Amino acid sequence: QALSEIEGMGGRGSNLQEMRVRPLAKRKVDMHSFCNPSGFQRSPYLSARGNFASVFQGSTEEGYKAYHADKYDEDKNPNGIINFGTSENKLCFDLMSKRLTQADMNLMDPSLLQYPDWKGHLFLREEVARFLTYYCKAPAPLKAENVIVLNGCGSLFSALATVLCDPGEAILIATPFYGGITQSIFLYGNVKLVYVCLDSKITGTSTRPFQLTVEKLEKALQDARAEGVTVRALILLNPQNPLGDIYSLSELRDYLEFAKRHELHVIVDEIYMLSVFDESATFHSVLGMDRLPDPQRTHVMWGITKDFAVSGIRFGTLYTENQDVANAVASLCYFHGVCGPVQHKVAQLLRDRDWINQVYLRANHARLKAAHTYVTDELKTLGVPFLNRNAGFFVWIDFRKYLKTGTFEEELLLWKRFLDNKVLLSCGKAFECSEPGWFRIIFADKTHRLQLGMQRIRKVLEEREQEILAEEKEQPCQSDQDGKADSTDEVIFVSRHQDPICASSSSLGDLIGLLQQQMRSSDWLQKNTAEQFA
Repeated sequence: QALSEIEGMGGRGSNLQEMRVRPLAKRKVDMHSFCNPSGFQRSPYLSARGNFASVFQGSTEEGYKAYHADKYDEDKNPNGIINFGTSENKLCFDLMSKRLTQADMNLMDPSLLQYPDWKGHLFLREEVARFLTYYCKAPAPLKAENVIVLNGCGSLFSALATVLCDPGEAILIATPFYGGITQSIFLYGNVKLVYVCLDSKITGTSTRPFQLTVEKLEKALQDARAEGVTVRALILLNPQNPLGDIYSLSELRDYLEFAKRHELHVIVDEIYMLSVFDESATFHSVLGMDRLPDPQRTHVMWGITKDFAVSGIRFGTLYTENQDVANAVASLCYFHGVCGPVQHKVAQLLRDRDWINQVYLRANHARLKAAHTYVTDELKTLGVPFLNRNAGFFVWIDFRKYLKTGTFEEELLLWKRFLDNKVLLSCGKAFECSEPGWFRIIFADKTHRLQLGMQRIRKVLEEREQEILAEEKEQPCQSDQDGKADSTDEVIFVSRHQDPICASSSSLGDLIGLLQQQMRSSDWLQKNTAEQFA
């Protein structure tokens, strides 16, 4: 629809500022959320589609470019940008570089230098099937014929959107979600997203912030259909990025049953499945379920990028029992294939189960847990609410009290202020969060960068806090809660997936953090100063 609007303006000549999009209430994809046409002139050398792709960006891309132009280096560039925005595991380079340079990795067989089966070399697909059977706890051995290999899960999203949806059709997804999915499914396939907007409010003892329910899925689907939008699929992220939630087995079953009722495909992204770093949390793979409600419409993705800390090696795999889908995706592997030598290295890595279990996963989980503890302890000291989860590389943080008016414009200004102070975070709008003021921080980094990055974050927050206090002194009759929610009412250091705020299970640190947050967010101290008592 967006492309047709651009093309209708005459193709190659006019300014993108002239493009008008329908209000969000009338379209489920807000083009302005991921396009930045401000001041942009069309290139006469590009098609309408090419022009659109060139401005398909947001704060995530802007920050990423700034980071690469000014990377922090302890020796060469100590005042450079520290990247807490890109979801990478920087804790295990030592383990991975050692393993990937061992003798068994260095094979240059003639078959690796020739075109493979577009689904991937059979030896790799067999190894992937065995690997997923073991780590997903599949009830029966998974089959190599159902495995397709591409150069990353972004390519998989793009390929699946293209073969499951026609241009202009849509896929259902809960917000907030990893924003790269929008780009993956839209730029090639012109497929839209229908948002299931979640919020931080806790409505009962068995609920949690940003909880996905079948009722919310039903409402979003019916609203889309009422607007004439054809929805073909549902995307589930498990563990969820940016929340860190892990869906229970009963939740997964409910979501899959919902999809079956409406004949929707389900694309399940499990790319963080081995990055659950606390024994108290249990991950359940869709491939480990005894019975799938609709196996022909259930498609599971995984890759080594996150779990094995090698984001520079582009490798993703799809498991689907639907051979029509498998063959259609495989036809696109010509554009998204993995080179032969890398396929060999990945197969060798996945088959070394003793090293994975006894060396890598033990060290990786311990390092992730220690880094997560450091960052969350710092947030507690600052009195900043966050979701305390045990999966992935990220913490979902509530900075709403640092927004005076509680708008996305103010959120973006805070994001830019962090960047100006040489620390890159991801703001909630990049994940299509419905509430301004939420940010994602990546903690899977070395201690010295975590310490310096948190110092820079603290500096920004303390300055912002002082500015808000000064503004309130100038406008004493205006409540400090105008225009924004009190975050202490909605989410406070939620400690476990199953346990929303529960006083009996709160740790001492959580309680201290809660008291600090209440003191910071309340105006009691401002109204009851020593001078006023005197």
